[in-house]
Amino acid sequence: MRFSYALRVTREALQQLLESFQRGELSQDEVLEMLARLPFRELEDARVDTHRALRQGVPEVVLGLGKSTRQISAILRASQPADGHVLVTRVEAWVAREVSEQLGEPPDLEYHESARALVLRRGPAPQGGRGPIAVVTAGTSDVPVAEEAALTAELCGNKVERLYDVGVAGLHRLLASLDVLRRANVLIVVAGMEGALPSVVGGLVDRPVIAVPTSIGYGASLGGLSALLGMLNSCASTVTVVNIDNGFGAGFVASRINA
Repeated sequence: MRFSYALRVTREALQQLLESFQRGELSQDEVLEMLARLPFRELEDARVDTHRALRQGVPEVVLGLGKSTRQISAILRASQPADGHVLVTRVEAWVAREVSEQLGEPPDLEYHESARALVLRRGPAPQGGRGPIAVVTAGTSDVPVAEEAALTAELCGNKVERLYDVGVAGLHRLLASLDVLRRANVLIVVAGMEGALPSVVGGLVDRPVIAVPTSIGYGASLGGLSALLGMLNSCASTVTVVNIDNGFGAGFVASRINA
């Protein structure tokens, strides 16, 4: 029986390759040729990193922003595994519709409007994590970035609890949900404007707090720069910060912490 090329390199795929060699189904030269082709798949406009799941525990995530629908479709075709999932971030609804049409409208391609993300899902997400990850927002306008973080964490196998619109303008809303904050193993706190909420949350819990500044706010917020600088200067020792609007980065690193 011939060993088919793996579209994604995992420990299971490499184990299958070695077992096929041990059984005599593949020659040494065939194994060497397959290994030479495994690290990435070269397309016209991209090199899809099929090796990332082996190196980092999760597959490559595609940034949809700035890519044409044709490029996204080609990357999805090259990335799709027999099981698992592929995540494409920063995708508008019209882009998702065109990509779905170009791929023949596969039933396992999902568009998450609130997270602005496409997911090609093959089978259930892996289950893991030492505890829930709480995703908290200061305002409703911060939800798209928060949903990007929450979806990323969920696809990495984590249980996610959402707590939205609990900013410092009405602090009693946050204090009414202390149970959500205190049972979380990691917290992602998303805020624009002056970016004060992560410091408040950091002063209430003994778990890692990943602060995400958003570009939401009026003129002097400077597209999220004020929130970023405020979070970087937090006096809460549990707080660390990712870049402006980087929900994916927060969800990813929270998953690594929670592994």
